[in-house]
Amino acid sequence: MNYRDIVFLTVAENLSFSKAAEALFISQPAVTRHIKELEGHYRVDLFERKGNKILLTKAGQMAYSQLKAIQQQYRELEFTLGSQGDVFRGQLRVGASSTISQYIIPRVMAAFHQKYPKIDLYLFNGNSFEMEQKLLGKEIDIALVENASSQSNIKYRRFMQDEIIAVASARRLYGHRKNISLAEFKDVPIVVRENGSGTLEVINKALKASQLSYDDLNIAMHLGSTEAIKNFVAHFDGVALLSDYSVAKELQHNELVRIAIKGFSIVRSLRIAQRQGHVSRACELFISFLEGYNLKL
Repeated sequence: MNYRDIVFLTVAENLSFSKAAEALFISQPAVTRHIKELEGHYRVDLFERKGNKILLTKAGQMAYSQLKAIQQQYRELEFTLGSQGDVFRGQLRVGASSTISQYIIPRVMAAFHQKYPKIDLYLFNGNSFEMEQKLLGKEIDIALVENASSQSNIKYRRFMQDEIIAVASARRLYGHRKNISLAEFKDVPIVVRENGSGTLEVINKALKASQLSYDDLNIAMHLGSTEAIKNFVAHFDGVALLSDYSVAKELQHNELVRIAIKGFSIVRSLRIAQRQGHVSRACELFISFLEGYNLKL
C-alpha cells in the first residue's frame, strides 16, 4: 500500500487535514499535496468542503471502502508471512467498551503481547455503540462489548459473565445498609452511565424483566465514565450501579459497600463482536487466547 493511500485513509477517518497531519507526523501542506496527487491520478474529487468541514464525495466513499479492504489484506498478508516459523507478526486493533477496556482487557493484552511480541496491538475505547460503529467502519478488527442488543451485520460470542451491582460510599447515608427491598430501591437516588453505554442498556433490560421501567427509578445523574461515577458516589447520599469488576478494589478496601436488592439482580454476558465474513488470523489468535485466559476476579 503506498503512502498516498495511507494519507487518504487517515484524512477520511478524521475528516480533517490538520488531524491527519498530527496522526501521521507530517505537515498539513504535505497532507494536502498527497490528496491532490491522488485526485489527479484518479481524475476525481475525493473530498468536498462544506463551510469549515470536509466530507467524502461519492467517489471518495468508494475509494475509502476499497482501500480499507486492501489495507486489511495487507495486514493479513503480513500476519501470515510473519507466522512462518512460529514467529507471529502483524497488527491487531481491538476496540473495547468502557468497563472492559479499563478493568478487564489490559491484563489480557499484556499477557498476549508477552507471548506474541511481534504483533502490534492497539486498544480503542468508548461505549458499546461507539465500538460497534468503529467495527462496521473497519477502524478496528474486533470489538469487546457489554451491551445486550445485537446488530444483524455483526456476529457475537460470549467470553465471560459480569454482574452489575449497587454500591454506596461506606461513609455516607447508605453505607450501613446491607440490603434494600425493590420498593425502597425505586426511591433511592441513583447515579448511572450515559445513554449509549452497554451498562445502561443492560440495566434497562433487567428492569423490564422485573416489571419496572427506567422512569420508575430516582435517577440523580448520568456520568460519562465509571471512574467519574466512583468518585461521585464517594461523596453522594445514594447508590451507583456498576460492574463488580470495576469496583473490586474499592470493595476490598472498604471504600464502597455492596447493597443487595431483594429479588433483583443484573447479570450480563460480555461479548466478542466481529464483522460478518472473513476473520483474520490475528483475530483468531487473539480470540483463542482471550477465551483461554483466566478472567476471574
